[in-house]
Amino acid sequence: MSDLPNRPWRGVLVATALPLRDDLSVDYDAYAEHCAWLVANGCDGVVPNGSLGEYQVLTPEERARVVETAVAAVGGSRVMPGVAAYGAAEARRWAEQAREAGCASVMLLPPNAYRADERSVLAHYAEVARAGLPVVAYNNPIDTKVDLLPELLARLHAEGLVHAVKEFSGDVRRAYRLAELAPELDLLVGADDVLLELAAAGARGWVAGYPNALPAACTELYRAAVAGDLAAALPLYRRLHPLLRWDSRVEFVQAIKLSMDLAGRPGGPVRPPRVPLLPEQEAAVRTATEKALASGLA
Repeated sequence: MSDLPNRPWRGVLVATALPLRDDLSVDYDAYAEHCAWLVANGCDGVVPNGSLGEYQVLTPEERARVVETAVAAVGGSRVMPGVAAYGAAEARRWAEQAREAGCASVMLLPPNAYRADERSVLAHYAEVARAGLPVVAYNNPIDTKVDLLPELLARLHAEGLVHAVKEFSGDVRRAYRLAELAPELDLLVGADDVLLELAAAGARGWVAGYPNALPAACTELYRAAVAGDLAAALPLYRRLHPLLRWDSRVEFVQAIKLSMDLAGRPGGPVRPPRVPLLPEQEAAVRTATEKALASGLA
């Protein structure tokens, strides 16, 4: 599994929030500008149509256009779309759409319509891998109720079905077991609030949320963390953590979009069934964001 010519999922790939207008239509021009701005501010690529991009409530036409917009803005080698779907055939179609748009890889949740067993997970990834693009697994047992344990990930990797994993379980101990079982499988930080811990454990990338609002500070943190420069990374991590922890909360889309708005980025509202933050939640995000901005973070 080490014969890939490149691994475009390495580095800081931003799970992009999707700018919506007040009428909840997608602002594609703002999205294109946002993708280009993220790359100009040090990020290595973008991940459209993830949960932060509200893919579940997009029409098929919107979802396809989001990918095409990102590719046009930053180039296909920098775009790794989420291709999650209830069925493996539909997920494969989204992977094929990504391939046709010029993307270099895709990110895939396990089956999430029910609590799938190991055989179902293997069949799901095998079907999507047939689209011909490298697949990055996305382990989010909190939302999917399917846990891609290190042993299962090692099997998926050994069978050539996945090349990396976005790890969102929050259990940083898994990094070491995974490195023992599948040393060629790239570990990607999947939750912003365990970045430093997983970087120290050998992560090769970060599928990140908060660079949507603060890309320069977040990329600086990532580079220092993977370089093992704790003198630089730890103080910055402490300053950012009041915001980073929102990435692991149910209201992460609303929180990150609010931070984007405060930072002068195109965040905007969210689509139902999501609802606005409660007043106390909004106050907490606003306070933490304004403090970060006032201290010079950007």
